[in-house]
Amino acid sequence: MEHFLGGDWEITPAGGVTGKAFFARHAGKELFLKRNSSPFLAMLSAEGIVPKLVWTKRLENGDVISAQHWMNGRELAPNEMQSDRVARLMGKIHSSAPLLNMLKRLGKQPFLPSMMLTEIYSRLDILYTHPDVSAAVRFLETHMPDVPESHFVVCHNDVNHHNWLLSDDDELFLIDWDGAMIADPAIDIGTLLFGYVKKDKWKNWLAEYGMELTPSFFHRMKWYAAAQLLLSIEWNREKSRFHDLNCSLSALHHLMLDKQNLFGNGETMQDAFKK
Repeated sequence: MEHFLGGDWEITPAGGVTGKAFFARHAGKELFLKRNSSPFLAMLSAEGIVPKLVWTKRLENGDVISAQHWMNGRELAPNEMQSDRVARLMGKIHSSAPLLNMLKRLGKQPFLPSMMLTEIYSRLDILYTHPDVSAAVRFLETHMPDVPESHFVVCHNDVNHHNWLLSDDDELFLIDWDGAMIADPAIDIGTLLFGYVKKDKWKNWLAEYGMELTPSFFHRMKWYAAAQLLLSIEWNREKSRFHDLNCSLSALHHLMLDKQNLFGNGETMQDAFKK
């Protein structure tokens, strides 16, 4: 990487699970580099969803390096996920025909609820015997939603507050698109509403997003919220992140206990995590 940019550049790992991201600094210039990022990144940049793409170049070994402007800023705090601007950006992403067409050209097929359940079957290990986990799996099996194909959109699939970047210039971005898929928008919205938004704010948040809440969409949100919690629980177990594992189990417990499909006192998952 240093040879590619020149010896004057200071390059450091940017962290993350894949190890493919780096920071590059030289003479006051700062870039965010990523190895073998998807061509989808260019479309996200053009749509203003991620920081501007500066260039993309191919190395002699065949790797493709993309460079984006490094944006000074911070991730959103959990309580900021209730903001109108988060809802509007999420609505822009889900309604974008260019983003959807790009993923289709890249060969992405719709991710069905049955596929998510199959992934859960293949991933769950010893935690399957946990009473809340087994109850959640039975819920998913019994209440699998029927999603019309016309409802599928581009989904980020990991919209937790760590992936929302607010720049020092007050620009909001949604970053880290490695898990992007064509799927039911309830995958993203369920995480956002159940995870961060108080029940009494759901109506206004969804109005900013661009929809009204229907019983069908509500059911789909809860289904995906439970499914994603199960995958999060298993991932944290695999990584020995036991505090996060227990937090996710607590949130799943509250979600499964509530017979009205909502935390009875209006709690979000983040509130459950604090207990």
